[in-house]
Amino acid sequence: MNKTIPAIRSVNARAVVAPIARPVRNAFGVIEAAPLVLIDIATDQGVTGRSYIFGYSRVTLKPLVLLIEEIGRDLEGKSLTPFELMKAMDARFRLLGWQGLVGMAVSGLDMAFWDALGRIAGKPLVELLGGAARPMRAYDSYGAVDPVADERALRRSLDQGFRGIKIKGGDGDAANDERVVKGVRALLGPDVALMIDFNQSLDPAEAKRRIARLAPYDLTWVEEPVPQENLIGHARVREGSPIPIQAGENWWFPRGFAEAIAARASDFIMPDLMKVGGITGWLNVAGQADAASIPMSSHLFAEASAHMLSVTPTAHWLEVLDLAAAILANPIQIVDGTLTARGPGLGLEWNETAVAKYLI
Repeated sequence: MNKTIPAIRSVNARAVVAPIARPVRNAFGVIEAAPLVLIDIATDQGVTGRSYIFGYSRVTLKPLVLLIEEIGRDLEGKSLTPFELMKAMDARFRLLGWQGLVGMAVSGLDMAFWDALGRIAGKPLVELLGGAARPMRAYDSYGAVDPVADERALRRSLDQGFRGIKIKGGDGDAANDERVVKGVRALLGPDVALMIDFNQSLDPAEAKRRIARLAPYDLTWVEEPVPQENLIGHARVREGSPIPIQAGENWWFPRGFAEAIAARASDFIMPDLMKVGGITGWLNVAGQADAASIPMSSHLFAEASAHMLSVTPTAHWLEVLDLAAAILANPIQIVDGTLTARGPGLGLEWNETAVAKYLI
């Protein structure tokens, strides 16, 4: 091992269920709190790299913790070289496959690797990657809403300076989707971007019908109208859609994006750092998006995504769905509807009192 390169001493993972400011309701249920796994990677430089991943359900937390720590035992003593480590894990899990808990664990570890490197260098990750922190345009991400019952919350988002709002659809019929979109558009006015996310809940024929019905309301995008693996269905919907199609949060690792881009599945893409392969995977996909001239947004993980969008040539929108505020010492701060990356590394510091409170 090259002694000038930091090495991994240990990997630790903890599970918490953190409260969130508002429940997120979609076509498949309600997220009342955030099941998170916190990852800490100690190095021989006396610096600890941090990241977190979102388990979606409490039932994933125990297996994720065990998986991360099991992988972590094999990482002890290895050089902190994210690209080389990703190659090694690709070889290790190729026959098993990347999707699911393994991909989440590997991506979370990769984010912590890069955070440690940024901390060792004393720089925000964006600067370590050759960029500069800048305010990234953000949208506030909601679940299913009612334009009357949720008016106060939506106006609070506008007061924070958000110039974009995303809502969920597909939890009712087409008439309800139109009622909600029409009401929210009237509340926001013509100058605020409005997006709708169907969370893969429609078939291509129904997606086309609903999109046609929503076209008069100036939507910035329709997100995941059909199941994420149905690339042909996405392409068919996109081909006839008067509204741009957004997808990507459930496409796994750079190869998944290469296949989707080749299939012309969407107008925009939005990688999820936990599924794309962390920082290493994101950099690969950003190159693909640049080559194909596809606007690229983020999904969740606003703290880290602010760094990555700052070095993404086709950066579009940053999603704000603040899942980790309750367990962070310094939660994100929205300034005039933007978020600026902070360091060192990813800028994550645990609020250990809160972590102890919500630990499971």
